[in-house]
Amino acid sequence: MKINPCYENLGQNYLFAATAKKAADYAAAHPDKKIIRLGIGDVTKPLCPAVIGAMHKAVDDMSRPESFYGYGPYEGYEFLRESLSRYYALRGVSLGLDEIFVSDGAKSDLGNILDLFDRDNTALVPDPVYPVYVDTNIMAGRPVLFADAREDNGFLPMPDPSVKADLIYMCSPNNPTGAAYSAGQLKAWVDYANAQGAVILFDAAYEAFIRDESLPHSIFEVEGARTCAIEFCSLSKTAGFTGTRCGYTVIPKELVRGGVSLGGMWLRRQATKFNGTSYVVQRGAAAVFTPEGQAQVREAIDGYLQNARVITSALADMGIWYTGGQNSPYIWLKCPDRMDSWTFFDFLLGRAGVVGTPGEGFGKNGEGFFRLTAFGSPESTTEAMERIRRIF
Repeated sequence: MKINPCYENLGQNYLFAATAKKAADYAAAHPDKKIIRLGIGDVTKPLCPAVIGAMHKAVDDMSRPESFYGYGPYEGYEFLRESLSRYYALRGVSLGLDEIFVSDGAKSDLGNILDLFDRDNTALVPDPVYPVYVDTNIMAGRPVLFADAREDNGFLPMPDPSVKADLIYMCSPNNPTGAAYSAGQLKAWVDYANAQGAVILFDAAYEAFIRDESLPHSIFEVEGARTCAIEFCSLSKTAGFTGTRCGYTVIPKELVRGGVSLGGMWLRRQATKFNGTSYVVQRGAAAVFTPEGQAQVREAIDGYLQNARVITSALADMGIWYTGGQNSPYIWLKCPDRMDSWTFFDFLLGRAGVVGTPGEGFGKNGEGFFRLTAFGSPESTTEAMERIRRIF
């Protein structure tokens, strides 16, 4: 018997598992100290009333023979896909129901979508980057190239025509840097992908945090994207579904490679390996896109963005360079006093009892940078920044 040797090429620990262990070890050694966690991007606000009401009703449906649901459609219930289609239409994006596929989250789909592509295809990934993009390709033994995201390009790399890639990963607003592409910048990437015959894997998990209405929420707002892009989105950060699990992937009919519809391939893959997201969860997800649900989730996101303003205001006062925090829950800062990322992690934990995420864990260009998130409570966020102010 042989195991997959590509796993030996992975880092020893997943980034967030490593930071969680360090924080847990510190807490065990200092039980008298309160630790504030602004590291992993997990929400703290509960599901909104519209979602809870819809889920309660769905549970009642499941209790009666006449309204009970068993296995659902592999691509998701029509009522949710109709809600998503109407949501996209508000941005001028027209989607057929057969172009929308409901899942248990964007992270799963971003990894599983690779089933559609040969391992010899080359992936182009920004650096720094959400680790899942890199790790899932390493697991498959696929070659990976990196597009350098740096301070001098605003952590928004642009295409290099001399680089040949088959799969192009993009995330806007970005995790970890919080930077967001303009429509013009996305158009350059779309043109590049179409010229290369490549496919853009566009992670839009944070689109609901965009408040600058000049910025696109979806890559399909850009002309030409329907022939080169797949979009992944999630209700985890939009509506607090991190523990409930629901996301969706959009694959346009026009996206064909090798004479084969990628949407058709994806449905065939899902029918074999995935039995669908639960009826109860999908009813809750559909409630997110009602007028009541939209108002409630926007209020929650506005609260997180207010936390981001507390963080960025403190960093500005301390003269610490940062990006993000305006259309994103992430703040990407330059480590003070030229500390490296893990040294700053230990320094911040030991001196302030605050946990963030070392930039190095997101790639070589993350060295010397650090990510904070705005997902804490208002009280803990304010306290965290007061502690950090005191040590600088």
